Amino acid sequence: MKVGRAAWAARYYRSFSREAVLKIAEAVARAGHAKADEFADQAVAETGFGVVEHKAIKNRLCTHDLLDYYRDMDLVTPRIDAARKIVELPKPAGVVFALAPATNPVATVYYKAMLAILSRNAIVLSPHPVAKAVSAAAARHLAEAAEAAGAPSGLIQCVEEPSVPLVQDIMSSDRINVIVATGGTAMVRAAYSSGNPALGVGPGNAVAYVDPTAGVDAAARCLVESKSFDNSILCTNESVVLTLDSNRGNMERALRSAGAHVCNEADTARLREYLFGGEGFTLEAIGKSAAWIAERAGIRVAPSARVLVPVVAAPGQDDLLFREKLCPVLTLTSAVDFQQALTFARHTARRGAGHSAAFHGEDGARLAAFAQEVPVYRVVVNAPCSQGAAGFATHLPPSFTIGTGFAGRSSIGENLGPQHLVQWTQVAYGKDVPADLDGIDLDALTTGSAPAPVPGHEVAPDRSATPGGFGRDDLRQLILEELRSLRGELK
Repeated sequence: MKVGRAAWAARYYRSFSREAVLKIAEAVARAGHAKADEFADQAVAETGFGVVEHKAIKNRLCTHDLLDYYRDMDLVTPRIDAARKIVELPKPAGVVFALAPATNPVATVYYKAMLAILSRNAIVLSPHPVAKAVSAAAARHLAEAAEAAGAPSGLIQCVEEPSVPLVQDIMSSDRINVIVATGGTAMVRAAYSSGNPALGVGPGNAVAYVDPTAGVDAAARCLVESKSFDNSILCTNESVVLTLDSNRGNMERALRSAGAHVCNEADTARLREYLFGGEGFTLEAIGKSAAWIAERAGIRVAPSARVLVPVVAAPGQDDLLFREKLCPVLTLTSAVDFQQALTFARHTARRGAGHSAAFHGEDGARLAAFAQEVPVYRVVVNAPCSQGAAGFATHLPPSFTIGTGFAGRSSIGENLGPQHLVQWTQVAYGKDVPADLDGIDLDALTTGSAPAPVPGHEVAPDRSATPGGFGRDDLRQLILEELRSLRGELK
């Protein structure tokens, strides 16, 4: 029923004008910003992941900041290239089915809803079961604001009781036009195999290289700020910091000064056993504080410790601590020279292929070599990787869906934006024939607004009474399709 309702909303919304779209987007941004703190508190209470203050920051960044970034990107108005005799008409996807993770539940709901609004699509959100209550509340709040601003009912919806069979059922529905999958590898793979178009992402395992030319204290502050932000729940956070042997002592000192606890050999062993002693990563550590993890691992640290830094002497070995860790644990290692550092960075990044890396230093030649050799599509320079790769500490597009491209077996390599949810029909005249472009009435393709379908038992108005609305024949056809679908006759 939600998917069907979204299809009706999308059909109306695709004729809205740019002015009407921006009015709705503004209303949703205001509503989301107003409850950013409240939903952040609810998210931490429900999931146990992260830091309330940091989640509130992420929530706010996905309101006005996100809208301002894309405000001038026109995905509504037809384009005319007179010189090439081509007319381009925007075609929204229709119904977007969006998966939201437990790690960034509200920020992802805000972000994906805003992308759908700006691209004139309807969206059905499916949260992680661990964060279903706060995700549904956030979606309802945005939906109410959108409808009050003139959006059709059903434009923003959320699955309140998600389950794997239900999600798989929705993903394979012929009424879903595109899936935006943010979550675990298994769910992303399921989205790609659903039979519907999918925009999915892969896991991160960012490696940060600190060159001897870097200001070591500034680099350490960036690393600690990034790794402690929201208890390192973002997939863009640094997993390993790599430097040269000649610089490792300086790095340890600088990390301590920045608020990190640098582990000795015994502490490193305890931490490795706690985090990876079972079958894979210890899930209870996700999004917990450094002090909380240290206590469970049997390590004595100051209560003010923001990050735990286990030290692995040789980068060549396949240590478990070189894997992704969605908690404030940052592995430190060092190489004999830059060439060995490059080799290790390539090896480490393959576990988060296509994702992100960081470079600290002033050597342009080494930066270029690092960016070329490491299999990632974002390299953040002299800034925190968590915020930088996500576009909040750099000029990259702000995003909570980080495309991992060919390297990460993803369909996009850049940060997901509303432009990925629109495709364009190109009307192309022959090179040697006349083209009366002035005779094409493009103004008739959009309206200032459109009538919203009534939720539940809709009765569509007659086409003659409502421009762009459903006629009786359309309504009969939709009802027949619904009946055939229920009998299993419509595939």
